[in-house]
Amino acid sequence: MTDGPIQRPVRGPLDPQRLADAFAASPDISVELLPETPSTNEVAAERARSGAQEGLVVVADHQAAGRGRLDRTWVTPPGTAVTFSLVLRPSVEPARWPWLPLLVGHNVAKALTTLGYDARVKWPNDVLLDGDRKVAGILVERVETPTGPAAIVGVGINVAMTAEELPVETATSLAIASPGAPDREQVLTGVVLAVREGYDVWQAGGDLATTRLAASYRSHCATLGRDVRVELPGGGQLLGRASDVDDDGRLVVDTPNGPERVGAGDVVHVRPTD
Repeated sequence: MTDGPIQRPVRGPLDPQRLADAFAASPDISVELLPETPSTNEVAAERARSGAQEGLVVVADHQAAGRGRLDRTWVTPPGTAVTFSLVLRPSVEPARWPWLPLLVGHNVAKALTTLGYDARVKWPNDVLLDGDRKVAGILVERVETPTGPAAIVGVGINVAMTAEELPVETATSLAIASPGAPDREQVLTGVVLAVREGYDVWQAGGDLATTRLAASYRSHCATLGRDVRVELPGGGQLLGRASDVDDDGRLVVDTPNGPERVGAGDVVHVRPTD
């Protein structure tokens, strides 16, 4: 965390012309900008069911009732966050779908790194700054549509929030991490383009692309090599060292009883104990 006064990024509404200019060279991306909505994922899911093509980005200037994994709420003050949902229609085989949330988190972290932040991924897809402080959350949902299944990729990034505005003490924002934080338009365009590029490479590259994604993800995953407590549905838990992410995107935890593998949908929390 940076010492000294924080220079707040402007908290005004998103500039639709700047967004249009930023995405002008990307015909596979279209943007629907909403002044306010309870949840961009809900809007994007409805658009997908109504026939929206891959690449639609539903952006909320203010998201009033965002959701995270396991229906956790995510609400921020107006003008302080980037909240969007991207419609994707993966054609890869179902066995590769579990990699999609990890791919998104990895590419959000890469985009923030390009903007000057030391961002890493907490398995499966939270993005961290300053060690273990969460700056971004991701929710990927599968929806059935008349033309086949779609993936709704929801991303929320804390941009201009002060320490007093953070929802929990373990969170942070770009403005807290750096006094020269980029504005929301820069963050939104950089992240959307990074996610779409990473997704397109993964889609087109087959098994080799997944192998490369797995290697890159492991090298940027802050969870690996740490002692963790994995909280499971129903109150159970695993204690051990997070040693690997396997080829199916599952976290491998070395426990006293041997290695255990857990998928993103099988856990409530993964917390470091070191």
